Amino acid sequence: MRRQFNLPQEDLEWLEGRGKPYELVNEGGILRVVVYGFPVPPGYNVSEVAVNVRVDAGYPDTQIDMAYFSPPLVRADGRPIGATCGDTFDGKSWQRWSRHRTPANPWRPGLDNLSTHFELIADWLVRELAKG
Repeated sequence: MRRQFNLPQEDLEWLEGRGKPYELVNEGGILRVVVYGFPVPPGYNVSEVAVNVRVDAGYPDTQIDMAYFSPPLVRADGRPIGATCGDTFDGKSWQRWSRHRTPANPWRPGLDNLSTHFELIADWLVRELAKG
């Protein structure tokens, strides 16, 4: 598992505490955390995925945004998932979910980190299915 850049200690502890593989990949100066074995709720085509998130300069004061899934997620009921597109990273195709924080749920420097962003990703998956 690659460790090509450093993260704050609390992020490393969260990643290690999951008990699943992860990688810290620097591809052309773009830093991404890849989390394997991320659980997907029933209602999708798979029960777990790899998820990557981009870590931009200034993190953890700068927010993490969006999520990239492999394999691509499909709703079991066949309904389309909005605001997605393809993305290539690390020689693989990923499905980018264009989801963003809002003024009602802003990034909170000093409080938000990888674990809170991945909680938000889990919430996006549940909310997508609730759209009916």
